[in-house]
Amino acid sequence: MIIKYLIVAIFVAIVASLGSSLYYMLKDEGKSKRMVNSLTVRISLSVALFILLFVSWYFGLIEPHPVAPQP
Repeated sequence: MIIKYLIVAIFVAIVASLGSSLYYMLKDEGKSKRMVNSLTVRISLSVALFILLFVSWYFGLIEPHPVAPQP
């Protein structure tokens, strides 16, 4: 169950990083590298989340559900 909280926490961190890069884009107007650093953090977190999802699925910590409901 803790893995689900970890997944949600990483997703929230991704959204926060995206928001901070938007803020820096509007505030700095391209004069500093803070926006690029925020986007780098977002990409790193996204890759980490992707790997975490696959590892969790491989070890059976999470299970995907079918797209169509089964009768």
